[in-house]
Amino acid sequence: MDSTLLRVFVVVAQEKTITLAAKKLGFAQSNVTSRIKQLEKSLGYTLFHRVPKGVILTHEGEKLYKHAIEIVKKIENAVLDMQNIQYQKKLVVGSTDCNAAVRISSFLMKLHKDHPEIQLELLTGTTRDVIQMILNYKVDIAFISGEPVNDELIILKKFEEEIAILEPQDESSPNVILSFKEGCAYDEFLKSYYLKKGEQIEKSLAFGSLETILACVKAGMGKTLLPTNLVDKLGFSKELKITKLNKKTAYIPTCLICRKDNIPKIADYLKEIEF
Repeated sequence: MDSTLLRVFVVVAQEKTITLAAKKLGFAQSNVTSRIKQLEKSLGYTLFHRVPKGVILTHEGEKLYKHAIEIVKKIENAVLDMQNIQYQKKLVVGSTDCNAAVRISSFLMKLHKDHPEIQLELLTGTTRDVIQMILNYKVDIAFISGEPVNDELIILKKFEEEIAILEPQDESSPNVILSFKEGCAYDEFLKSYYLKKGEQIEKSLAFGSLETILACVKAGMGKTLLPTNLVDKLGFSKELKITKLNKKTAYIPTCLICRKDNIPKIADYLKEIEF
């Protein structure tokens, strides 16, 4: 099977349109289309459903994608290894937005200072997003909230977090949870926490900004759960009611992780880095 066809297939699956895939690959759209047809002919299956806004994987396409993404990444790694056997040439870092707000700048600055030869790239999202990125080989290492449960992932370094429920100071807030997008580990924990206590959640509101969440908590719209160092960093520590949870109740460390089959060459350095 031609690895070039697999790479085209992977990019189309990720971009979900022939147009965007062609732009990313630097190919003509007709070239991309013909290569997908060539791959489909060689396998004997239709790999994409054509829909009004682009394409989506068929059942057979989803099965192939799991293998193709690994093959393409391994080929890319092999090329990088041969280009520079002794050094890490590029490192793509994933991070939750919460971690990005409190420590990613100092991490990247320290890494750049110690390894100026490494090309760095940063992608952010929720814990769910970032885990999917690393499973799909879109990032090499990632900061997530909580310990990973997937057997394909390992922890390189762990950062202990002090977790707290945040409410307005001057009034009793409604049982409305204010969260940072769907897939946020803190949002999922808080919902589970109140469910175990038998308290009914009126509704959950998702925001795209941590500052907006804390401002809305201050205004009495609801409550949220975040690390206290983030609250301090954003300047809300004196403006909210902060109920700290012990580690037996809420143990959600920030973990720096990678795939078992894609361990960075500087893994030992990452395990010991201080910033």
